[in-house]
Amino acid sequence: MTQTLKTKVLIIGAGTGGYVAGIRCGQLGLDTVLVDGGDGLGGTCLNVGCIPSKAIIHAANKFETVA
Repeated sequence: MTQTLKTKVLIIGAGTGGYVAGIRCGQLGLDTVLVDGGDGLGGTCLNVGCIPSKAIIHAANKFETVA
């Protein structure tokens, strides 16, 4: 499907930089389009990398202190 849009700002990638840039552009009132080929916003770090890993490590440490 092809769609034509007119925008002031095009952000490619919805990783940690892309979605923050999108939020800021919205706050400034700029017409913004964010394009990402992944399954969801946030990129690797937020969805499968840094953040989930830290959550699992934290939960494992808590479990270890209780067990």
